[in-house]
Amino acid sequence: MTVSTGSTTESGTAYAEALALLRGRPLVVLTGAGLSTDSGIPDYRGPGAPARMPMTYQEFVSGPAAQQRYWARSHLGWGRMRRAEPNAGHLALARLAPGLLITQNVDGLHEQVGTPRLVALHGRIADVVCLGCRETSPRAALQQRLADLNPGYAERHAAVASRPDGDVDLEDTADFVVPTCGCGGVLKPDVVFFGENVPPARVARCYDAVDALTSDDGALLVAGSSLTVMSGLRFVRRAAKAGTPVVIVNRGETRGDPLATYRVDAGCSEFLTELAG
Repeated sequence: MTVSTGSTTESGTAYAEALALLRGRPLVVLTGAGLSTDSGIPDYRGPGAPARMPMTYQEFVSGPAAQQRYWARSHLGWGRMRRAEPNAGHLALARLAPGLLITQNVDGLHEQVGTPRLVALHGRIADVVCLGCRETSPRAALQQRLADLNPGYAERHAAVASRPDGDVDLEDTADFVVPTCGCGGVLKPDVVFFGENVPPARVARCYDAVDALTSDDGALLVAGSSLTVMSGLRFVRRAAKAGTPVVIVNRGETRGDPLATYRVDAGCSEFLTELAG
C-alpha cells in the first residue's frame, strides 16, 4: 500500500502513480464537499474550516422554533448557493463519465454539467418535500414565498457568513415567517439530514456499481471527502474488502486513509483535470 504522507517527494510520487493507476480503468467516483470549494461553497471539515454543527433531523422535526431557525438561515444561504457555478473538477468528471458518480453533495453542480449515471446520495437542496403529504416541489418556488413573507430579510442580513449546504452563520431568527404546505404539513428540503438514513434503493445502486469494479478490474476514486460519515465510508470499505484499488484525493486526512491504495493530498480540480486529460 502506498499512501502519501505530505512530503514533497512522496506526495508527488503518490500523485503520479495514482493517475497512472486510474487511467484506462472502469471507475466509480465518490465526491464530497471538498470538490465544491472551488465553486465558493464552504465545506465542513477541510483544512482551516471551523467546527460546525449542522441541524439534525431530530432537531428539525422537534417543533416550529427549529424549523424557523433552519428556514431563516437556509433562505439566506440558498440564495447564495444557487448562484454557484460548476468548477473544473465538475467539468472533468463529466468528461470522464465514470460507471457511476456518487455524490454526497446536495448543491446540484454535477447535474448542471450533465454528468451521466449520477446518484445524489443525500438528495438535492433545490427540491422541497412535505413531511405530511410527501409532495415534492421546486425550492425556487418556496424561496419566492419566503421572500414575500419576509420582505427585506436577505438585505438586512447580507453580511452574515456562509456555511456549508446553503446555511449561514445567523443566530437570531425569531422574526422569520415560515410557510407550511397546502395540506398544512411541514416543509423540509428533500435532502438527507444528519440522523436520517439514505434511501435503501440509492445505497443498493451504489453497492452494485462498487461490486462490479472487482470483476471489471476497476477502481474507486474518492474526491474531496473526509469520509467522516458512514454514508460514504461504507463504499470505500466495500471496495477495499473486495481488493479493488481505492484512490483518495483530498486536502487533509480522511477516515478512509488506512484503506487507500493511494492517498493524494491535492486539490480536486487540479487532479481531476489532469486525469480527464
